[in-house]
Order: sequence, then C-alpha cells, then structure tokens
Amino acid sequence: MSEQPDKSNVLVLTSRIATAYLHSHTVPASHLPDLLRSIFNSLYYVEGPVSEPPVPIEPAVSIRRSVSPDSITCLECGRKCRMLKRHLNSEHDLTPDQYRAKWGLPREYPMTAPNYAAARSALAKSLGLGRSTHRRTKSTSNSK
Repeated sequence: MSEQPDKSNVLVLTSRIATAYLHSHTVPASHLPDLLRSIFNSLYYVEGPVSEPPVPIEPAVSIRRSVSPDSITCLECGRKCRMLKRHLNSEHDLTPDQYRAKWGLPREYPMTAPNYAAARSALAKSLGLGRSTHRRTKSTSNSK
C-alpha cells in the first residue's frame, strides 16, 4: 500500500483547484460539495501516475515496399533516399540501430539502396581502393 499524503496539503490543493475551476465554470451551489469531494478524493487517494496505453506506430509505407533497387523509403516520413543513415540523423535524430529497433527491422536491413551500393562498390574497385599498392618481396625485407 502506498503512503497517504498530508490532509492539510491536500485541502490546500483542493481549494486552489476548485477556485480555478469555478472561475471559468458555473456550478449550482447544490453540486459544490460533490465537486469538492471529487477533487479531494482524486488528490488524496492517488495511486500514482496513470500510464496511457502505447499507441501503435504505423510506418509511412509498408516495410516490404520500403526497399527498392534504386531507393530506400524512410518508414518515419516516407521520403525516398539512396542512403538513409544521414537522413535519419538529420531529420529524425535516430541512429540506424535505433531506427531498426523502433520498427522491429532485422540487423541486415539495408541503409543504402542496393543499386547505389553496387555502383559505389564498382567505382571503388575500378579505382583500386581496398588493395595494397606495394607487394612485399623477400629481397627488400632481408637486405641490410
């Protein structure tokens, strides 16, 4: 059981709330005792904050349709992007992991459109990125 609040504090709060309410509402004198009793009981027998049921969130597009060859559609706002990571950070203040968790997406869910990723990969390979430019030989490493 929870501890009951101090009655004098509750009475002060009850009078303040009733005064504020009566300044903007007309109430017959016969209803004043019920109003005061209702306010007092609400304050005195409070059991804690009332939690509202969580509102289910709906994506802007279906998750299945959010990935196309040329774009990734943001589930938050419906915007089509080639790269979703920057959009999520700047517009929705989310990291990719937070975004995946919020929408229940698998870890493998892409943040880049498949065709764009393939084009960037091909460009990097044609430029020779990711490969070592020097081949080590035994003769250069053993010479003194």
